[in-house]
Amino acid sequence: MSNTPETLKTPKTHGRFWFAGLAALAVIGAGAVWYGSSRTGAETAQAGECRASQSVAERLKPLAKGELAALGVSNAPKPPPAIGFSGPEGQALSLSDFKGKTILVNLWATWCVPCRQEMPALDKLQADLGGADFQVVAINVDTRNPEKPRAWLQENGIRNLAYYADPGGKLLQVLQRSGHVVGLPTTFLLDTSGCEIAILKGPAEWASPDALAVVRAALGRS
Repeated sequence: MSNTPETLKTPKTHGRFWFAGLAALAVIGAGAVWYGSSRTGAETAQAGECRASQSVAERLKPLAKGELAALGVSNAPKPPPAIGFSGPEGQALSLSDFKGKTILVNLWATWCVPCRQEMPALDKLQADLGGADFQVVAINVDTRNPEKPRAWLQENGIRNLAYYADPGGKLLQVLQRSGHVVGLPTTFLLDTSGCEIAILKGPAEWASPDALAVVRAALGRS
């Protein structure tokens, strides 16, 4: 079960209405084409930029099963929302800096129990498949005590993941507004064109054979 960021919490007196509304949205979303069937002109243009990514998404669809049964594969890949974050040396980065490489973007926080539980699997995925053509980009979204996430990674033997972070919390706000994030962890997959081809809201076993099959398919490997 995913954790919900503090910015998404509602007062207890309205809790039952919030959860009912969330359930209704889930039902509606399950019966709709991902990203919706009605597009604005801008959305159509964005989808056009990612038309070549459709074949990549099609390879993934039959693999969304088992440990990755919750993976939502896009029917119309498009660029993800523009987000900024800091790199291992504190340098300013965006997702466009990774174009040319398939990346698995994971949003996590030390206060999120499911996030902490899946970090070893993400670390192993990076160790197994990471290289010139693939990378796990795990972005920490803690907004307090910026040294805590780095220390947690070291204390828990996470050695293969580079450290990316957004201590200002702006990234999470953008992805909440876009509908990408309703809780943590959230993970989405971008192909070499920088187009979003799949998303998984909640934890997953990212070192499992099911996950390895999805990533290999995204890379065009058998």
